[in-house]
Amino acid sequence: MKRQAASLCAGLAMAASQACLADLYVAGGITSETAAAARVEFDTMIGLDRLHPQLDLRLATGLLLLEGDESDENAAWLLTPMLRYTFAGERKVFVEGGIGAAIFLDARIGSRDLSTAFQFQDRLALGGSIGPGELSLSFTHYSNGGIKDPNEGIEVLALGYRLAL
Repeated sequence: MKRQAASLCAGLAMAASQACLADLYVAGGITSETAAAARVEFDTMIGLDRLHPQLDLRLATGLLLLEGDESDENAAWLLTPMLRYTFAGERKVFVEGGIGAAIFLDARIGSRDLSTAFQFQDRLALGGSIGPGELSLSFTHYSNGGIKDPNEGIEVLALGYRLAL
């Protein structure tokens, strides 16, 4: 257990030191409240070859912007670790999944009451290499995990592009 914790800490330290090597990820989509959503993130990939040659850890941070009336607009800071499995083949098709965190400016989104500004972020994505980057379709669920009622949550379906900088 200590060895695994040390490996994780070393991996996170390596990711932090490679911040200048971060890639840009931009996505546009729609929420379960039918509002437009945009996500802008910087991320880095850490190879997990020791565990499996097709497994990577993607560490991302950025902003989620949600459309609304003047009083309903919202934004969140995101912290997203995701495991990525890349299928064998030339097209480099991948699937990603992870649980992260989000801090919203307002605990209300449209008619939804999130109760807390802090939300867990569950994200699944499917994508592949296109040109110099990657195109992906993601589904993200935001919920406070039952920390406080009501726990109405919100979902975002988005199409994104990741470009190496």
